[in-house]
Amino acid sequence: MKEVIIITGASSGFGQMTAHTLGRAGHIVYATMRETEGRNKPKADDYRSLSQAENIDIRPLEMDVCDQASVDKAIDAVLVEAGRIDVVVHNAGHMNLGPTEAFSVEQLAQMYDVNTLSTQRVNLAVLPHLRKQGKGLLVWVSSSSAKANWSPYLAPYFAAKAGMEQLAVSYSAELARFGIETSIIVPGAFTKGTNHFAHAMEPAYGDTAALYANGPTADLQNKVLEGTMSLVPDDADPALVADAIVDVVNAPFGQRPLRITIDPSQDGSEIVASVQDRIREDTLRRVGLADLLHPAKQQA
Repeated sequence: MKEVIIITGASSGFGQMTAHTLGRAGHIVYATMRETEGRNKPKADDYRSLSQAENIDIRPLEMDVCDQASVDKAIDAVLVEAGRIDVVVHNAGHMNLGPTEAFSVEQLAQMYDVNTLSTQRVNLAVLPHLRKQGKGLLVWVSSSSAKANWSPYLAPYFAAKAGMEQLAVSYSAELARFGIETSIIVPGAFTKGTNHFAHAMEPAYGDTAALYANGPTADLQNKVLEGTMSLVPDDADPALVADAIVDVVNAPFGQRPLRITIDPSQDGSEIVASVQDRIREDTLRRVGLADLLHPAKQQA
C-alpha cells in the first residue's frame, strides 16, 4: 500500500537514506528540511532529479522543526496536496562534542529543541489528523546513547535523545486507543554515511574547553572518538537503519514492534531497553491497562 510519509531532517544522513529507500519502495515521501530555496536548494533539487530519473515520488518540502509556524505550514501543505498523512518519521537531530561544562545553557536548550521539542511541534500539527483518520504511524529515530551512554563529551546530545525516547514511549500508550502505532528505531554508532560528528556542535566557552584540552583530560576527546571508531565494524552500513524503517512502514497494522535496534557496535543498549520495556509491559498489565500495549483497530 502506498503511504504518505513525512520525514524530518531529510537533507542528509539517515533522513536522506530513508527518503530514498521509502521512495523506491513505492511510497509518497515528503523529505523535509530547512532552506529549500537557500543552502539546501541543491539537496532539494537532487530529490526532484532522482524522482524524475527513477520514476519515484520524493517531494522536498520546507520545514524548520524549531519553528511551529513552519511546521504547521508544511503539514497543511501536505494535507492539501496529498489529502492525508499516514506516517511521520521523527528523524531531525543534532549532535555535540566537547566537555559538558564548556557548553552554554542556551546550547543545551538548542540541543533539546532540535532533538526533543521538534517532535512535539510536529505531533501538535499532525496528530489531530491521524486521530480523525483513526490510524497512523509515528516512527521515532532515537539513539543507542539513550540507554548505553558510556561516552563522555556527548552529554547534551545523550540527554536530549533520552528525553525524545521517553516522549515516544509515553505517546505509544496514549495513542494506542486511537489506532495510532509507534515504533522506535535505535541506531547505534555509525562513523560512515552520516554527518553527526562532522557537524557536531562545538562548545561556546572556549576558555573552559581549553582547560579540559590542556589538563588531565587532554587526551579524552581523542580517546572518545578513537574508542567509538574502534567499536564500529568497518562494514557497518547505515543503510540498515533506512531498511528497518521501510520494514516497519510496510508491516501490517498491529505487527509493528515498539523498538528495533540497529547497533553494529553492540554497546549494550538493547539489553537495557529490553529490561525497561519488559517492566513497562508488566506494570501496565498489573494496573489494568494492558490494552495500551497494542493499537486498537478503529471502526471503518
